[in-house]
Amino acid sequence: MALTYPECLQAIEVVLATDSVPTIVGEAGIGKSALVAELAQKRGAKLFTTVVSLVEKGDLVIPVPPLTSDSFVQTKYFGRLADVQFGYSHTLVALIRQAEAHPDQEIIWFLDEFNRGTQAVQSELMNLVLQRQINGLQLPQQVHLILAENPDATMAGFAASHYGVTPGDAAIVDRTTRLVLQADSTTWLTWATTQVAGVPRVSPLVTTYLTDHPAELTGTVTQATPDDDLRPTPRAWTRVSSLLRELDHRNLLGQAALVQELIRGNLGDAVGSAFAGYVLDHRVTLTVAEAYTAPDAVTRFTQLTLAQQQRLLAQAVESQQDWPLTTGRWAQRFDELLRVCPPDGQFAIARAIAQAPNLLEELQAQTATVPAVAKLYAELTAIGQRGSQIEV
Repeated sequence: MALTYPECLQAIEVVLATDSVPTIVGEAGIGKSALVAELAQKRGAKLFTTVVSLVEKGDLVIPVPPLTSDSFVQTKYFGRLADVQFGYSHTLVALIRQAEAHPDQEIIWFLDEFNRGTQAVQSELMNLVLQRQINGLQLPQQVHLILAENPDATMAGFAASHYGVTPGDAAIVDRTTRLVLQADSTTWLTWATTQVAGVPRVSPLVTTYLTDHPAELTGTVTQATPDDDLRPTPRAWTRVSSLLRELDHRNLLGQAALVQELIRGNLGDAVGSAFAGYVLDHRVTLTVAEAYTAPDAVTRFTQLTLAQQQRLLAQAVESQQDWPLTTGRWAQRFDELLRVCPPDGQFAIARAIAQAPNLLEELQAQTATVPAVAKLYAELTAIGQRGSQIEV
C-alpha cells in the first residue's frame, strides 16, 4: 500500500527512531528529494545528498599508495608488504568534519536514485547500509541513512515500470524498510498555493487546473497515446509553472504553438495538449502594465472573465517593485479595477494583499498623506469586513 506525502514523512521518522534505514520508492519527480529536505529541516539536521546514479566506483573511496616508509611492513617469510590506505570523497570528508564540529546535531545522508547506480557502486555502498562503515571509515552515530529508489518492475505494484534500474542486492533489501510514496494532489496543491515573499509557489493557472483535474498531477486519468513517452509529475508541473511565468513576463502567452510545445515537452502529449488549451483559454489578455497605463484599461478589464480579472489583480499585487500600490496613481487605478470585480473576487484579492509581506502595513502608513491610497485602504478594509461576515 502506498503512502501520501505526510504519511511517508511520519513513517520515515518512525523508521529512523528504531535505528533502521528507510528506502523511499516512487516515480521520478514525485517529491522524494523534497520530502527528505523537509524532514531534515523539521529535525534540524544537516543534509548531505549523493546521487548514486552519477557515482562511479571509487568516487567515494579510492585506494592510495603508502605515503611514508612507515607504511611498508617487512615480513620474515612473505616479503615486503604495503599497508594500503584510502582517500575519501569530499562528501565523506565534509560529513565527518560536520560530525566533529557539531557532535550533537543530527546528520542525514540521502542516497538518491540508489537502484540506478551500477552494481559495483551499490556493492561499494553496501557496507554503509549493512555495517555503517566503508573501507575502514566508521560513520558517526548521529548519521542517518535514507535511500530513494525508482520503481523496479520486479516490485509489487510496479510491473509496468520501465526505469533503467539495477535491482538491489537482497542483503540491502532485507535490511531496509521500503516505503512507497504516491502522488497526493491535496498535499501538493496546499504546498503549491502557499505564498513565498507574497507570490504563490506555483502559477495559479496550474493550481486552478489541477484543483479541477487532480488525477492529472501524475496523468492517471488522461490516457497517453502509444507514442507518448512523457507523463506529468509534480516536478514537471513545477517546471511548467516557471515556464508560464517566463512566457507571461515576455508577453508570449498568446503564441499558441510555442505555449503548446513547451507544455507538451514537460507533461506529454495527452495532458500537455489539454492543459495548453486551458492556458490559452484562461490567460490574461491584459498585462499589468496595460492595466495601469492604458486609457481603456477599465473597459477592457470588464470584458475579462472573473478568473482572468482575479489573475490580473493578483499579478499586480505581485508586481510591487514596478507598480507599488503606495503610489497614488497606481493605487487609484487598482481601486477602479477592484471595484469592477464581484464580491467573491474582491475578497480573494483583498486576502492576497493581506498575505503579502508588509504590504497592508505600508498602505496604512500612506493613508494620511496619499488620498488615493487612503481610499484603496478603506475599500480593502470594507471588503475584508464583508468577507468575514460571509465566512462566519
